[in-house]
Amino acid sequence: MTQDQAETLALQALGWLAANDELLPVFLGASGAALEDLRARADEPGFLLSVLEFLTMDDAWVMAFCDAHALPYTAPMQACQALPGGAQTHWT
Repeated sequence: MTQDQAETLALQALGWLAANDELLPVFLGASGAALEDLRARADEPGFLLSVLEFLTMDDAWVMAFCDAHALPYTAPMQACQALPGGAQTHWT
């Protein structure tokens, strides 16, 4: 997955979160972001990474998002890894 593709997927996830009345407040509380930040920071790869990292905290959220966008369940984690700072380090 390219960085552009990852950013597009993260924007889809941000839109999905913004439309979710139950999950949006949880994301805002966990990230420290305000509603105004959703638009203002939507072009920042670091903010988009935080959206994907939040989403991937719960398998049910990943499945709901991916089902809504006809994506494989592995797509959010692949997008995380394609964004700056999102590559996972393996210590083994």
